[in-house]
Amino acid sequence: MTASAPDRSPGEVVIGLDVGTTAVKAVAFGVGSAWRRTAVREYPLLTPRRGRQVQDPDTIAAAVFSALRACAEQCAGSRLLAVSVSAAMHGLIGLDAGHKPLTPLVTWADDRARGEAAELRAAGRAAALHRATGAPVHPMTPLTKLMWFHRAEPELCAEVRWWVGLKDYVLWLLTGSLVTELSSASGTGLLDLSTRTWHPAAVDLAGVAPGQLPDVLPTTSLLPLSAAAAGESGLPSGTPVCVGAADGPLGNLGSQAMEPGTVGLSLGTSGAVRAIVPEPFVAPGGRLFCYALTDTAWAVGGAVSNGSVVMRWAGRTFGDGSGDDALSDEAVLALAASVPAGCDGLVMLPYLLAERAPLWDPDVPGAYLGVRHSHTRGHFVRAAMEGVALQLSTVVDELDRIEPVKAVQVTGGAFRSPLWTSVIAAVLDRPVHLVADAEGSALGAAALGLHALGRAPRLADAPALLGAPAPENGVPVPASPADTELYRTVRAAIPRLLSSYTAVADLFA
Repeated sequence: MTASAPDRSPGEVVIGLDVGTTAVKAVAFGVGSAWRRTAVREYPLLTPRRGRQVQDPDTIAAAVFSALRACAEQCAGSRLLAVSVSAAMHGLIGLDAGHKPLTPLVTWADDRARGEAAELRAAGRAAALHRATGAPVHPMTPLTKLMWFHRAEPELCAEVRWWVGLKDYVLWLLTGSLVTELSSASGTGLLDLSTRTWHPAAVDLAGVAPGQLPDVLPTTSLLPLSAAAAGESGLPSGTPVCVGAADGPLGNLGSQAMEPGTVGLSLGTSGAVRAIVPEPFVAPGGRLFCYALTDTAWAVGGAVSNGSVVMRWAGRTFGDGSGDDALSDEAVLALAASVPAGCDGLVMLPYLLAERAPLWDPDVPGAYLGVRHSHTRGHFVRAAMEGVALQLSTVVDELDRIEPVKAVQVTGGAFRSPLWTSVIAAVLDRPVHLVADAEGSALGAAALGLHALGRAPRLADAPALLGAPAPENGVPVPASPADTELYRTVRAAIPRLLSSYTAVADLFA
């Protein structure tokens, strides 16, 4: 449990519930103050076999209620206005008629459906699906996952009454209503952006009936907390639950990256860069997604599968050999800090998990290039960090073609590290501000909830009512001029490097 000043409990609070890939955060924000209280409960990302990245729905449910109970205790003296929900995108769970999970949560990182995605690309259907749904064709999407299930496990599919995402399951736990919302639905590859309803052709490809998918609500919809959930969470029964949005678009709201020319960058297990536009827009070239925040605010951008998970891998791989967890996060960062920017010519292409933007090619494997005898463990670890930063910079460059990027607002757990922050700032070569801490998506959720209650008529003003500093008052991130110049040279070489590498990458399949 963490806390922030002031200590006096506020009169009113909103809880932002952020259910992420490896942890759930329940954050109580004081209305009209900087008061907040945070409860975090972690859970594992499981790899039962190669290519599978799943989680246990019951474990997530227990973590959600445990975090809410802890948060409820911390704001017992305040009036709770609402709970508003953020959740990781692209997950899939099969439920029976009694809403019991028949499958694990198949997460965004699971790439079992790479064959189905490749088939859609080879058949020339990927571009049209992307334009219609806003979601690039990739193994991450529930569209391709559903295609896989219906081919690989038809007997199980016959038992499934509902196919839902992580957000939908959490809303069911909290309210007893099986629904989804526009933002999470827009990341499934199954939603028609023009009608805001399920896309008939995509649903047919997925092999499901429309009635097996939950109804799509506006992200500002309010549902009452059920009596059962109240008993589990310690919150008052009937508390308004704002169905909220997906964690990515909410990260933009939480980091106050809502204006033209400003992009939001979030970096946790994975990473993403997004800009907000007023209506659905699918950029030419097929390199960017388009997901909803609300019906009049849409996030255009790209996600990378390989964020800080790459550094955890580096810590295991380049540890001291005493065990899988030989190096702590602090030790990994210290190793990275022990070598100079540019790693003396060592470059990593960090495609450990099936990569997304801007390639959207899950089959391209990662690689170290430029290896020399003089390179040490520290070089390999820092090259992993720089590889992630360079990958994110390619998404910024894509957004720059739509609207010149003048500022970057950053949020996410990785930015607790000054090294991560300084590397990102130097690689991006643009003004970077740290305007929200690791609670960015939770703050976005709480702000959306305040807007849904009518307490913030203008969505962009809601974070300030919860104690968020104005964007111009965010913490500027200094970047070394020498490092910036070096990374500028590396960035200029990345397109040629990728072109050469992807031409031979199939050799490593």
